[in-house]
Amino acid sequence: MKRGMDFCLALLALLVLTPLILVVGFAVRLTSPGPVIYWSERVGRRNVLFSMPKFRTMYLNTPQLATHLLEGAEKHITPLGNLLRKTSLDELPQLWSVLVGHMSLVGPRPALFNQDDLVALRTQKGVQRLRPGITGWAQVNGRDELKLHEKVEYDVEYMQKISTEFDLKVLLLTMAKVLRRDGIQQAKISSHSNDSASEPQKRAA
Repeated sequence: MKRGMDFCLALLALLVLTPLILVVGFAVRLTSPGPVIYWSERVGRRNVLFSMPKFRTMYLNTPQLATHLLEGAEKHITPLGNLLRKTSLDELPQLWSVLVGHMSLVGPRPALFNQDDLVALRTQKGVQRLRPGITGWAQVNGRDELKLHEKVEYDVEYMQKISTEFDLKVLLLTMAKVLRRDGIQQAKISSHSNDSASEPQKRAA
């Protein structure tokens, strides 16, 4: 049932948001050189790797480090990229990942392939059985302010409470947080704390 709801809502969102997605894509293309979309290697369900798309928010030649580890990280983020991160519009391409079954609308945010501590802790707690989400219970309960073990605790709580009603609650809370821009440390770290990978410079659009 969750997969069916994910597919239907993601398809509806894509149909409704296509004009916005096109506008954002053209804006990324026009405001800085490089691909519109970058693909980040992520850890998916059962720890299987997949490529996750996002609108590019960083300049080319940015060192491939977690954003919060970059010295002067703000200088690597494009002016438009800063806006996209603050509004979470850079996540819109992930609706495609939901359609093809790599992600869910709600679930633990997908870890980077090199976030060994996070992957290990989630595996220990059984969280790896879930599809990663565009948003999650941890994201509406602190987002960037949470420590790693706190995020996993929220992931476990979500796993225990998972239901259609709970997913809808998380989606509504996410929309409210995005509108208020709560829990987002602008520029110095990425729009999600375990979305901290800088963008590879040679990804195809």
